[in-house]
Amino acid sequence: MLQVPTMAELMSQGKEPEVLFWVGCSGSFDDRAKKITKAFVRILNKAGINFAVLGTEESCSGDPAKRAGNEFLFQMQAMTNIQVLNGYNIKKIVTTCPHCFNTLKNEYPGLGGTYQVMHHTSFLRQLLEDGKISLEGGTYKGKRITYHDPCYLGRANGIFEAPRELIRKLDAELVEMKSCKQRGLCCGAGGAQMFKEPEKGDKDVNIERTEQALETQAEIIAAACPFCNTMMTDGVKGKDKEQSIKVVDVAELIADAQDL
Repeated sequence: MLQVPTMAELMSQGKEPEVLFWVGCSGSFDDRAKKITKAFVRILNKAGINFAVLGTEESCSGDPAKRAGNEFLFQMQAMTNIQVLNGYNIKKIVTTCPHCFNTLKNEYPGLGGTYQVMHHTSFLRQLLEDGKISLEGGTYKGKRITYHDPCYLGRANGIFEAPRELIRKLDAELVEMKSCKQRGLCCGAGGAQMFKEPEKGDKDVNIERTEQALETQAEIIAAACPFCNTMMTDGVKGKDKEQSIKVVDVAELIADAQDL
C-alpha cells in the first residue's frame, strides 16, 4: 500500500514534511507517467523520507504555457501555485519532471516563490550517498543501458552525472549515444510541442533520437522525464522494436532493483 500524505493532512496534524513531492501534470494524469510517480513514491517510502504532495491543490507549473508564448497564462498559473506553496511554508521540493523542475527553480523566484528545488535523479543520488537506499544491480547487472538527456535537466541546468551515476551503480553497462550531455538531442516534446502534431519535414525529431539510441544496441533506454519517455516510446514503436528495447525512467530502474 503506497503511503502518500497530502500537505493539508500533515498541516491539520501540526506536522511539516522535510520535502514536498511535486507530481506534475504528466505524473498525475498520464497512465504511463503514473507508473514513474508510483515507483518514486515506493522509493521514498522505503527510504523513510518524510514527504507530502499537494494533491488537488497542485496546478500545472505553467511551463507549457510559457514555452508556447502565453506569458499571461503562465504568470496566472505560477502565482496560484506560489500562493499555495508559500501558504504551506514550503522550503524544499523534489519533482520527477525536468520541465516542472526548471520552471519552479528558475522562473518562480522572480514571482515571489523561492524554494530549494531538486530533480528526482539528484535526490536519489543523495539518498544513495546517505545510505538510505542501496543499489545492487540484480535485474540490471550487465545490461546495456543508454541514457537520454532531457533538455531541461541537462543542457538547461547542467545535471548530467546524477542519473548516469545511478545507472552505473546498478552494475549496468552505460553506453552513450553519439549526441549526449552538452550535445544531447531533444526528444521533440519541449516548448509545448508535446501537445501538437509536428510540422511537416523529412523526419520527426523523436525518430532521429530513437535511431541514435538503437545504434548503441542497448536493451534499455533510460529516461528521466515523462515527456521524453512518451516520445522515445513512440519512437521505439515507430521502429517496431518494442520487443527488443524498453524505455524506463531512472526511478523505475531503482525501484525494480530494490524489488519495490
